[in-house]
Amino acid sequence: MMTDKFPKRTILVVDDQPENVSILDKILAQEYLVKVALNGEKALEIADGKNPPDLILMDIVMPSMDGYEVCKLLKQNTSTRHIPVIFVTARDDITDETKGLELGAVDYIRKPVSPPIVQARVSTHLALYDQNRVLEEKVKERTNELVRMQKVTMHSLAVLAETRDNETGGHIMRTQHYVRLLAEHLADHPQYGELQAPSVIDLLFQSTPLHDIGKVGIPDSILLKPGPLSDDEWVTMKNHTTLGHDALVKAEEAFGSDGEEASFFRFAKEIAISHHEKWDGSGYPYALKGEDIPISGRLMALADIYDALVNRRVYKPPFSHEEAVQIITEGDERVMPEHFAPEVLRAFSQMHQQFNQIAGQYAE
Repeated sequence: MMTDKFPKRTILVVDDQPENVSILDKILAQEYLVKVALNGEKALEIADGKNPPDLILMDIVMPSMDGYEVCKLLKQNTSTRHIPVIFVTARDDITDETKGLELGAVDYIRKPVSPPIVQARVSTHLALYDQNRVLEEKVKERTNELVRMQKVTMHSLAVLAETRDNETGGHIMRTQHYVRLLAEHLADHPQYGELQAPSVIDLLFQSTPLHDIGKVGIPDSILLKPGPLSDDEWVTMKNHTTLGHDALVKAEEAFGSDGEEASFFRFAKEIAISHHEKWDGSGYPYALKGEDIPISGRLMALADIYDALVNRRVYKPPFSHEEAVQIITEGDERVMPEHFAPEVLRAFSQMHQQFNQIAGQYAE
């Protein structure tokens, strides 16, 4: 006996002949809640409605839209593709059964129906459906757990690199949000079409913290030096870009990657190697120029410079937001507007107040 705690499962019966519907209703009504559709259009409406069925029993031969077409449309819809479909039909040709299974049906019951067979098949496929849902949830939970572990690991490595540079995790959080802000603003620009995919922006957000991971390989005497670096020291300092890139390459080779992981490593490697490249070709390590610089590197370059300007570093006091904006847009002895991609610089000029808000929200 069903209770409110364990409500009846819902079966949708689809058949244009009321007498066939009545037969199935009598077989199932005692144990299940039976819904009825006398045509394919109504079946699709019910299946995609507020309280969708747990399983569908469907005739093949119906006017206007046959069962094959209904099944095809159900499986194309992300909201209904998971619902098990059992064809109930007088057709007994093996090719008909094969076609139905190829379209995504889970079973095939021939008319005239046998009540024990209908009950057994419905019970079996509901149990299989429940098992699949439990398995999918476990896979989803495990995937989410692995993603969380990846994020924690990446964040920890990034914090390690930043603390060696006398900075804090605030720099990581700020630059992440600067990059996302720029990426979202530029998503509609024809030269930045890759950013139209929210998944790409999310991957940029996740990989940005590793931009300075190569600083782990720079000696403290250079990394923490309060005064100007000598020419030799500056050469060593520049190596943090290639050190970071090479470390990520080795990590990818050691553990392998595909799908989202491959995209994550791609952006992480791009940002590590190119965030000090400059639009006019005066950057390092490869003096890339213009569009040869990856989009991720163009975004990170401006985000990194702004954050360095408005925060204290061992070699300088902090500038105000207004001073930083003026330096980036007008230039000084070290930073010039031509160092940045024109579209990125224009986006910053339009949104610099939001940069200031982010800087305040994640202040050190």
